[in-house]
Amino acid sequence: MSSPTIPVSNPQTQSPVATPAFRAFLSRISTSIRQGFSQRRPWSELIDRNYLARPDSLSEAATRIRKNLSYFKVNYITLLALILAFSLLSHPLSLIVLLSLLASWIFLYLFRPSDQPLVILGRSFSERETLGILVVSTTVVIFLTSVGSLLISASMVGFALVCAHGAFRVPEDLFLDDQEPASAGLLSFLGGPASSAAVAARV
Repeated sequence: MSSPTIPVSNPQTQSPVATPAFRAFLSRISTSIRQGFSQRRPWSELIDRNYLARPDSLSEAATRIRKNLSYFKVNYITLLALILAFSLLSHPLSLIVLLSLLASWIFLYLFRPSDQPLVILGRSFSERETLGILVVSTTVVIFLTSVGSLLISASMVGFALVCAHGAFRVPEDLFLDDQEPASAGLLSFLGGPASSAAVAARV
């Protein structure tokens, strides 16, 4: 009598979206955004006409910009993000190309386990080859297509608006007392646990 066959399950590759590192990365981003918006100043304070006045000199304008950037940094980042979003939404093809490029970096390199080679159309690509293809693709998309000019023009418009507001917004005494770490806020997820999560995914 033959012995019963023991079923053997073939382990399947775990999707990058389902990895703990990717979930930790998304959680860190969500937490950082919420913390950043909690530091946002009231928009009514940003556009209060009672504190708008033309600077007397370039040095005064530079001082105002520096203090306003420190105080309204979350509002300014939000304004820049809205301008970039509006520019991309008004050019759907550029938005699709940029999202595809971002997804390629996330799923083909950052959160793909290093022990699993990339296989496309039956050809296996090493980690170095994958990185080279992504770098070349990013360079082509940013510098040789309309995506780069769109991002640069939108960023320049945003920075111009921020600098104009910062130069004409008269600072108050509370600016001098409100000192916060430069790394806090919306962009803090770029370091710390977020970068650790990406590194962990490569191991």
